[in-house]
Amino acid sequence: MSTMITEHRTWSRHLPAEFGVWDITPETVSLAGEFGICNGTLTLQAVGSTAAITTIEYEPGALADLHRALEALAPAGASYAHNDRWGDGNGFSHVRSALLKTGVSLPIIDGSLALGTWQQIVVINLDNRDRDREVVAMVMGSRG
Repeated sequence: MSTMITEHRTWSRHLPAEFGVWDITPETVSLAGEFGICNGTLTLQAVGSTAAITTIEYEPGALADLHRALEALAPAGASYAHNDRWGDGNGFSHVRSALLKTGVSLPIIDGSLALGTWQQIVVINLDNRDRDREVVAMVMGSRG
C-alpha cells in the first residue's frame, strides 16, 4: 500500500535585472528521491509578478532567443498603462511574466522528474531592477 505525502522546499537567489536567469534543475531533480516519492507531481512557483519560471534548453543561444522573443512581444521601451499609473517603468516586466507564467507543474514517474534530455527548469527575473527571487516547490505523491 502506498502512502500519499506532501512536502515543500523554498530557495532564493539574487538575480540581475531584465533577464537574470537561474537554472534550478539541480535543486529540483533530487526532491523525489529526498522525499521518497515514487509517482506524483512537483509544482514550482516563482514568487512575484515580475518573475517567471519555464523549461528550456539552458544554453546561451536558446536563452538569447527567448529574450529576443519577449522583447518583440512586450518591448521594454513601449508605453504601458502600468508605468503611467505607478511610474516605475516595469510595465513590460509584468506583461512578460504574465506571458511566461510564474508556475510550472511536472510529473514524477518511478521516482524521477519527467524532463527531456535537454530540458532544464529556469527562473527568470524580468524586472527592470535586480531582485531576490524566491521559488517554492511542492511535491505531492505516493511513496513506493
